[in-house]
Amino acid sequence: MSKDSVVIGDEPIYDARKLGTPKMLILGIQHMFAMFGATVLVPALTGLSVSTTLLFAGLGTLLFHFLAKGKVPAFLGSSFAFLAAYWAIAPNGEAELLPYACLGVFCSGILYLILAAFIKAFGTSKVMRFFPPIVTGPIIIAIGLNLSQSAIDNCAVNWGIALVAIAVVIVCNIWGKGMIKIIPIILGVIASYAVAALFGQVDFTAVKEAAWIGFPIYWDRTVFAIFENPDTSLIVNSIITIMPIALATMVEHIGDISAISSTVGHNFIKDPGLHRTLCGDGMATMIASLFGGPANTTYGENTGVLTLSKVYDPRVIRLAAYFAVLFSFCPKISAIISCMPAATMGGVSLVLYGMISAVGVRNIVETKVDFTLSRNVIIAALILVLSIGINYSTLGAISFTVGTATISFSGLAVGSLVGIILNAVFPGKDYVFDEEKPDETGVNFEV
Repeated sequence: MSKDSVVIGDEPIYDARKLGTPKMLILGIQHMFAMFGATVLVPALTGLSVSTTLLFAGLGTLLFHFLAKGKVPAFLGSSFAFLAAYWAIAPNGEAELLPYACLGVFCSGILYLILAAFIKAFGTSKVMRFFPPIVTGPIIIAIGLNLSQSAIDNCAVNWGIALVAIAVVIVCNIWGKGMIKIIPIILGVIASYAVAALFGQVDFTAVKEAAWIGFPIYWDRTVFAIFENPDTSLIVNSIITIMPIALATMVEHIGDISAISSTVGHNFIKDPGLHRTLCGDGMATMIASLFGGPANTTYGENTGVLTLSKVYDPRVIRLAAYFAVLFSFCPKISAIISCMPAATMGGVSLVLYGMISAVGVRNIVETKVDFTLSRNVIIAALILVLSIGINYSTLGAISFTVGTATISFSGLAVGSLVGIILNAVFPGKDYVFDEEKPDETGVNFEV
């Protein structure tokens, strides 16, 4: 066997010498292009730095590959599931509040490490019984519905421009072929952005003034900046509000690793092990959030590129990570994205948020949750009503005071906790996680 072979399991799946450096570089660029639109959309929607996002998407991917023994061809980009978390703490993208949201996301990453430790100690099946589709499905539905208002508000700025984005995303996603079908978000953004620019709806002053080269980390946007003058109540609220979202994203991670396993033809759940991939995802999220970047997640778009190219060499993904790091040092790119019209973001996010909720429905349908059982109906009902009802109520959260600190539980936090507890307590559990077919989790937040 050649020393240039990539070995996954017992057999070499690819000999790098057969491809050559030029084609490897082209495939790496293709993977970066596939993740780019969705990855930069998260900071564009939340107010986080695009440059920081690209930097830690690249570095997070490289860390993931290191912890997964270089075996899993996965790229880590921005997670859409945490959008509601950032808006719960910084509803208008306030720069001084975003670090608090990032702290909450950091703590969510810790849950990945805890779950990985339990899986290593007790096995995947025994741990996953506490996160069945009857719990994760309604949580995912609630995440999308809680985001819906912001999408409509942004679309209302200019429905014409928003409809261009919506139409392009839908057309590319349904009728597109090859790479067109894999990158509908970036194509929708480009088309809508171009129309807005033609009609004079975009101010490019910031792009002209931005430098070509700059450092992608800003101290005042990092979690470390909080502790210069910390707000204890906000710290506690951020952690309590945001951590439960990890319950859904960890299941998403399992679904993504399963999809990659199916594409490549090797069970990565067993080798290098789900505990390793969870650690990689969790630590990438923790490091990114510390420095003001969004949560990371394994990307379905790049799995699509694997399917198209039939090249499963993880080194190609690592090339895409290096390109992402390189692009992060160009403030011009960040400025172009920051100038994106609100209606463009609204149009793309309207489809995106709706599809997040649809993924929750799919999660329930594909796993054949039995709604003739009263326990399942009650669990789903309480998760949905609490998560959505509290979010849109005049209170906005369930609050109580401990000493001098006011602690608030968001609707999603309350709904998630109630669902997990009731599922553990109620008799009649009918879900068994199958390690050989983990794709039955049915969770993937990507468009």
